[in-house]
Order: sequence, then structure tokens, then C-alpha cells
Amino acid sequence: MFCLPFMGFGQYFGESDHVMNKTTTNADIMDFWKADQATKSTYMAAYEVLSAHPQAMYQDVVKNEKFKSLAAENGWKLFSGPMLGDLQSDGVTIWLRSIQPTAVKIRVKGSGLDKTFGPVYTDFDTDLRGQIKITGLRPDRQYEYQVLLDDEVLSLPMTTRFKTSPVADEAEETRIVFGSCPHRWGLWNEKMMEFVQSRDPDALMLLGDIAVQDRMNNIGMHKADYLLRDQSPAWQDVVSQIPVYASWDDHDYFGNDLAGVPEGYVKKDKEAVAKVFRESWNNPAYAEDEETEGIYFRTRIGMADVIMTDNRYYRSGGEASFLGREQMDWLKAELLKCRGPFIVLSCGSMWSDYVSNGKDSWGVNDAEGREELFSFIEENNIKGVVLISGDRHGARGFTIPRSNGFQFYEFEAASMGARVGPPAQKEEWTTQLYGIDGQFAFGELTMKANKEEPSLHYRLLREDGRVLYQKSLKLSDLTPQ
Repeated sequence: MFCLPFMGFGQYFGESDHVMNKTTTNADIMDFWKADQATKSTYMAAYEVLSAHPQAMYQDVVKNEKFKSLAAENGWKLFSGPMLGDLQSDGVTIWLRSIQPTAVKIRVKGSGLDKTFGPVYTDFDTDLRGQIKITGLRPDRQYEYQVLLDDEVLSLPMTTRFKTSPVADEAEETRIVFGSCPHRWGLWNEKMMEFVQSRDPDALMLLGDIAVQDRMNNIGMHKADYLLRDQSPAWQDVVSQIPVYASWDDHDYFGNDLAGVPEGYVKKDKEAVAKVFRESWNNPAYAEDEETEGIYFRTRIGMADVIMTDNRYYRSGGEASFLGREQMDWLKAELLKCRGPFIVLSCGSMWSDYVSNGKDSWGVNDAEGREELFSFIEENNIKGVVLISGDRHGARGFTIPRSNGFQFYEFEAASMGARVGPPAQKEEWTTQLYGIDGQFAFGELTMKANKEEPSLHYRLLREDGRVLYQKSLKLSDLTPQ
């Protein structure tokens, strides 16, 4: 077992009585990270409206006289964005939320191109949200872009640029940064988010407990938390340059350890929560079908097929209970379509069954379903699967040995909020690779198309650049025997 030496927590949140390990208001978070007063006062005016009614919408905010006055005084043109997502070799999708109904255009420059895309119209029917699909670009090229509202170029505080992905079969190297559990506060950590950006990743994957904190079916508070996310300068500068892919877990679903239809709620409540999640992110089409209710999809990022699963919406306690039968069947079909060489397979909570006695994990909640999936991967000789996960505060890695001598690798990085969780390490966890908590850290997967054999290198990186753990694997290490 790999054991890290004890490290003093210092500025991190290792002490259980630290403010960030307690219930904290959105105003407290802005104060902790020293938000400027103009941003805070305007946000708090919006918060007053969104927190006043469980079905509040952003359109209710823009009709509020106090907010309108502060937004005009402080130059707010957008609630949120721009946020990049769904990266392709010929383009990307750009998401934003405007303050008023408007025509949105995106002007893209680079590689000899100067072209304007749109317009897309935001209105009250979309709760002022717009997505602009950029297409027809050259693979593996850097582009800059501008946001235009009603043909006026918007002056933005963040850098606005992106790089298209290479043609999938021609990718020589792919880097994906991932993690979970920033909750509301981690996304404001300028030091960590700058380090994420400095790694120059092709994509950022977030595996749940990202921005919303235990808001149950109060949609107004879900929106208030997403708006808090979008006022973080650190967050703004990352997502305007790096495509983001997001799934949820318990805290941004309903609350701690909740799944399916929680007791005291009805199906329309979880449908409403799913709707606000979809409208607050810039993911590819869910399961290639916009009628799909849950939050799951497959996409391609360079050398990797990426599959993000939903272990909350469909969980039932029955057969294949973690994902539900429909999603499990979809997952099997998608695995067979992957062309790799690597498959990054994510779950909001852990695949292993050690931490917290496996509470809320695949290993305990649905051992039969996990065995069904693992056996399917082995029987079909599906190569290159690496498991990533979140949920248990801190970061831990495990191998999951199989009876045939093969082993899966699980890399968990639920440390983007530096929270203290269950024990980080135990001597009896003989298959553990690493374990830390109380520190801001994220995971990184770097895949390379070597001539001899494709390789994958995992790092757990602390916000100050320290490598807490690393592991190199060849494709053959991730191929069932």
C-alpha cells in the first residue's frame, strides 16, 4: 500500500472546526475569498430574489428594482459565462446566461478565420440561457473569441480562447484534469484554479458536488448556488478557456446520500432538479437523446472515449440498482462502440467498497450491478478502461482485483474543496494506492500514443504544484486477461 507522510494542514481545511467544514452561507464564502464589494452586493440582490421562492427563476431577478439598479451601476451584462463545452475537432459549444433577453453572437478568430456565429436568442422561455455551436474550424488549432450582445462586443474580464481537439485517430497526447467535491467554495480558490489552467488540459471533468449544496427540491436555491459559482473570477477564467464536462452526485442532486425519489418527494421534484442541472452546464447531448431524463453521456476527447454515468437519478434498490436497467444497457452498448485507446469511465461516488464501509458506493450499494459491468468488460475484452470517481471527501486510489488476475484501477479525487472526510488511509486496505484529505488537490490523466504501446499517467496534484501521487500504466495494464 502506498502511504503518504502526514502533512500539516496549514492553510488547508483539515481541521474539522474550520469554517469551510461547516454549514456556510453564500455571503460567507464570498467574504472568505475576498470578493469585491460590487460583485457581492449585486449577487446578494439576486440571491434575495432567488431564495424568496422555491420556484424562482432568473427572469424574476431581472424584474427586481434593486437588482436592476445594482446591475446597471456595476456593469453586469451576463449572469453567467461564457463557458466552453462539447469540444470537437472542428469546433466547440459556448454557453452563457444574459441579464436581459438578447441576440447573442460569437466572433471567432484564428488560423486565418474571422467568422461570426449566431445569433442565438436568449429569452424568458430559456431563463435567459443560450448555447452557440461553433463549427467548421480546423483541428488542433488555437482560436480566440468575442461575445456580442445585440451586435455590441462585450468587454469581459476573462481570457476568451479555446483550442480544437485533434482528429481522434491522430491525437498524440491528451490531458484531462478531473475532480469532485469543490462544493461552493473550491470553485473560488484562485490558486487551485490557476494551477488547473496552467496544466493546459484538453478538458476539465467534474464528477459531482460541484456548486449546489443540499438544496433538495428548492429550485430557486439551486439557481442561487449556480449564480454564486458564476461570480467566481477563478472559475470564470478557467471555463472561458477549458471545456467543462459535468455530472452530479448527492449534494447537487438533493442532499447527502440521497438518490432516486427521496422520501417525502415525488418524481416531478427530481425532474425539476435534473432540468436546472442541464440548464446550468454545457455538456454534450445526454445519451444522444435530449429526452433522456438522467445526467449521462459519452463523448470523445482526443485519445479517450469519455463516459460519465449518473448514479443518482435512476437508483432504485432493484436489479442494476445503481444506474437503473436502461442506463446499464446503454452503458454496455456504448462501451462496445469505444475506439480508445483509452476509456475514462466516471461515477459520482466510488467504485470501491472500502471507504465508510462502502456507504453509497458501487461495491456495497450494487455489488451485483458492478460485477455485471466488470464481467461485461472482461468478456468483451474491452481495453483501456480507467475508473474515476468522487464523493468521499479527500482523495484515494485503489486497485480492484479480479479473480482472473486482472485488476481495475480507480482514481478518486474528491479533494477540490479540501474537505475532511472518512479516514484517508487504513492499513487493512491492502489494495490502496494513496489517500489524503484536508488539502486542495485534483486528478490528472495524461495519455500518450507511444510507438511501442499507448500509455496513461495519473497524477494527484496539490494546488501548490506538489505531486502527491503518480502512477504510470500501459494499455496492456488496462486490458482484461
